[in-house]
Amino acid sequence: MKKSALIMIDMQRGFIDPLSPLCIPSAAATVPACADALRHCHENGIQVIYAVRHYRSDGSDVEKTRYKLWLEGGKPLSETCDERISGAFPEQFEVLEQDRVIVKPRFSAFFATELDLVLRRLGVQTVILAGTTTPNCIRTTCYDALSLGYDVVILSDCTSSVSDAVQEANLADMQRIGAKILTSTEWKNEAR
Repeated sequence: MKKSALIMIDMQRGFIDPLSPLCIPSAAATVPACADALRHCHENGIQVIYAVRHYRSDGSDVEKTRYKLWLEGGKPLSETCDERISGAFPEQFEVLEQDRVIVKPRFSAFFATELDLVLRRLGVQTVILAGTTTPNCIRTTCYDALSLGYDVVILSDCTSSVSDAVQEANLADMQRIGAKILTSTEWKNEAR
């Protein structure tokens, strides 16, 4: 069986809480399924990697397309923002000592991070993607993973988009290029 790792992408208060200008409204509904996937990984020795965003309070590392919204919206995901829109994980998530946290400067968890090196050192061949948002961070991470030679599984009920139509179109596109799309239940059952 191929060694795998779960990459939980951007499931932080700054993307989940409705107070945040960066909120993806459907992300909160995926928290229970994401937490269950994390528990499954912890119980079965599957590496968990949290790929997260963090912005400096001066905004020097915020994307150009997001800067104005970020500045006017309380500087979410920075060290000076309100706790409700911070980079903290949902309360339902358990972060264990063996889990890794990687700060990603842009959408893909591979872009300008040590993720590929870490995965290769661990002998990982399959990445399981969960988190938000499907057309941005999940999709760019999926494409980079496939380009780097990893097998990719997307947990459909552990990902979110701004609408059902956007979600379905992006999952279908990723499936067409070689990603495997499964619900978290299908994934857990397949691993048995």
